Amino acid sequence: MDVSFFQTVWKIITTYWPSLLLGVRTTLIVAIFGTAVGFLIGLLIGGFRAVRLDYTASKISRFFKKLFDVITSIYIGIFRGTPMMVQAVFIYYALLSVIHWDKMTAALFVISVNTGAYMSEIIRSGIQSVDPGQTEAARSLGMSNSQSMMNVVLPQAIRNAFPAIGNELIVNIKDSSVLMIISITELMFQAKSIAGTNYKFTETYFVEACIYLILTTIASLILNAVERHMNQTKTSIPQSDTDPKNMKNAEGRAEA
Repeated sequence: MDVSFFQTVWKIITTYWPSLLLGVRTTLIVAIFGTAVGFLIGLLIGGFRAVRLDYTASKISRFFKKLFDVITSIYIGIFRGTPMMVQAVFIYYALLSVIHWDKMTAALFVISVNTGAYMSEIIRSGIQSVDPGQTEAARSLGMSNSQSMMNVVLPQAIRNAFPAIGNELIVNIKDSSVLMIISITELMFQAKSIAGTNYKFTETYFVEACIYLILTTIASLILNAVERHMNQTKTSIPQSDTDPKNMKNAEGRAEA
């Protein structure tokens, strides 16, 4: 790469920065929204899939649990087994005549349900990684299945699965580029438009690659900071009886 290459790169940045900024904005909106909604979907589906009914469950409960597992297994299999680009094209045009939605809404829906399929397995694995003794201890304290799941198991499962959950955000920042197939004005769409205008394909896509790298690096740093904060354990060490304050308090109680 010679000096002229970087001069062209700088010219592209200074000339087309409004379009690039719009692409970054759309990419972040799609990625963050899709990851957040996908996490909620995964929390719901993964939590219910991980529940194991005990011998006290009725036949109706067992039937609906089995039906839920079958339906969610099909959902997860379809969205994990097909490319998101194909999903975007099919879902957008298949439902366009029914609900008349705009392209941005379709993109948010597609990336959310796609992420939800992956999140479901991540959450389920996180729940299974929690020691079963935690659930037994919660039940021994009088908690119901739902209470032990919400208050004991899920917080630990999310903490265990957080690296994989955070990785989905980074994946969505990059994979949102496939949504250009339905003309979403994210970063890849803008880069393609700019390259088609100035015919500087190498330089334009170099700028795009650098922007993606910056976005994913910042996201990784933020996620690593959150993970370190989650892994911090606060311990309270009781004071020894030989502590002067404790000895003084003990003497006071003895005199009383």
